Amino acid sequence: MLYAILCYHDEDTVGSWSKEQDAAVMTKLAVVQDKLAKQGRLGPVARLLPTTSATTLRKDDPPVVIDGPYAETKEQLLGFYVVDCNNLDEALDVARDLAAVNPGGAYEIRPVGVLFPGSLPT
Repeated sequence: MLYAILCYHDEDTVGSWSKEQDAAVMTKLAVVQDKLAKQGRLGPVARLLPTTSATTLRKDDPPVVIDGPYAETKEQLLGFYVVDCNNLDEALDVARDLAAVNPGGAYEIRPVGVLFPGSLPT
């Protein structure tokens, strides 16, 4: 069974790290990632850019696009897609397609800063 491990932290704290501090954390994380990769247990790893870069598509009728991460507190993150798009407009088109078949709630669209594809067999 696969598990998604969603990483939460205080964004202001992480954003205040120097390049050196950030690199040190990433180096420590790489040790764990390498261990999991050698075991064939590592799937995709993504680091999202800050919430200030987020866009939300409220799945209303018609859908509404809002700048920022505006999911309701009663809504829980149920999963995520990593999609290759040329720009935000293309990503919104994908979110609209998903919303058309899965009404209610919201999709938060955020650029991915770092992606390691993982070592799981496809």
